[in-house]
Amino acid sequence: MKAWICTAFGEEPHLIDQDDPVAAPNQVVLEVAACGVNFADSLILKGTYQKRPTGAFSPGFEVSGTVIDVGSDVTGLVVGDRVMAMPDWGGYATKIAVDAARVIPLPDDVDFNAAAAFQIAYGTSWFGLKYRANIAPGELVLVHGAAGGVGLTAVECAKLLGATVIATAGGAAKCQIARDHGADAVIDYKSENIRDRVREIAADLGHPAGVDVVYDPVGGDVFDQSLRCVAPGARMLLIGFASGTVPQIPANILLVKNVSAMGFYFGAYLDQNPDIARTGMAELVAMLASGQIIPMISREFALPDAMDALAAIADRSATGKLVIRCQDF
Repeated sequence: MKAWICTAFGEEPHLIDQDDPVAAPNQVVLEVAACGVNFADSLILKGTYQKRPTGAFSPGFEVSGTVIDVGSDVTGLVVGDRVMAMPDWGGYATKIAVDAARVIPLPDDVDFNAAAAFQIAYGTSWFGLKYRANIAPGELVLVHGAAGGVGLTAVECAKLLGATVIATAGGAAKCQIARDHGADAVIDYKSENIRDRVREIAADLGHPAGVDVVYDPVGGDVFDQSLRCVAPGARMLLIGFASGTVPQIPANILLVKNVSAMGFYFGAYLDQNPDIARTGMAELVAMLASGQIIPMISREFALPDAMDALAAIADRSATGKLVIRCQDF
């Protein structure tokens, strides 16, 4: 097999040959068809992600493919099954061993690329908005980074849950992408002040007190501005810090406006809430199969070009979702 291997945090990974994995008793081995690309892939390579591998490792948190080996204690999965999975890491490879509990069978009509592209982005947005922030129909949701891989799914998921959405993105082209995917109003943060425009738009939409939920994968100044245009009782959903700056939250504003700031780390949430995890993932797979959600895959990369995909995420030139084809090269 081939895999992009990083031998030390902060060093460049290299595409090398490795021995094929063998399934442990509770694992299956997949021939990886596709791997989704995420901002967190760059963080784990730097050693700044929530989980830190010990020893050499490959990045990649979401894969799709075919089962080629099954461990002795595994039930419900057989060689030849089409599946998707969310490993702790290791997806930038042609084969991977994965805990069977993290593997989900795929309907026959679901494309491998779509399956690899949708798990983390849609999972983060669906679980974060529905089960963590508990948004209700008619609420006003502010989504930042709305043309990116995660933000775009938040626009779609919020609309599926009956919310009205204000989206922010950088530049006219990215704003149009957010609008095309259902945003009711769009703010270009490169030329408009987020706080002032949100207040104006919220009033026009019949929410003069401000927004009810903020979905923030950016952090930094974006979070600070958002905190000043929320309604009393609002929920600030912290998804990540793509800006590179972790906001220092002024607790006095939370207190005075009865605002909640809540973190959401998708992987840990699934582990901590297994019953909700099964229910929510079943909902997402059903919506994927029915066409209610359609991942926007803007570019595909062959496995040898995986670092180019990471560069596009890092410089924020990517829109929608990027996918690595792990067999077609």
